[in-house]
Amino acid sequence: MTVAVRPATSSPDRVGPAGPPDGRRMRVLLTSTASDAHTWNLVFLQLLIEELGHRVRNLGCCVPTGTVLSEMAAYRPDLVVVSSVNGHGHTDGLRLISELRANPALAGVPVVIGGKLGIDGSPDAAQSRALLEAGFTAVFDDRASARELETYLNHSTSAVGG
Repeated sequence: MTVAVRPATSSPDRVGPAGPPDGRRMRVLLTSTASDAHTWNLVFLQLLIEELGHRVRNLGCCVPTGTVLSEMAAYRPDLVVVSSVNGHGHTDGLRLISELRANPALAGVPVVIGGKLGIDGSPDAAQSRALLEAGFTAVFDDRASARELETYLNHSTSAVGG
């Protein structure tokens, strides 16, 4: 499975995968996991997301969970994109999403994760399922293409006329 998407909820307080309710371009918070020191992936993702017309705040590499949470509260993103290259996306992602979903003020924000999710070298459907069950909105394993993320983002804004 290259891309796994959790079904959208019907909660009126949630800005779901259909994008922001007023149709404006999304504010995207881009981050790596706490243990991931890679940066070129973040530069690429920022440029891709900006090319699609969205605003991006790139937190960079090795971002502690507390920083992600405080930046979410300050920036109020419509979507959070988490990138992993070092292979610890599954374990670091589970920690991040559990703290985020435990915070009532941030719990409704869509969060996607992608990249190398495990260290064994091959994508694992069980890891993707675990990340979705923990609260990620979508999971893009390392076989996913930039086009798949682009399709996800386009669907997120086109569904509301943005």
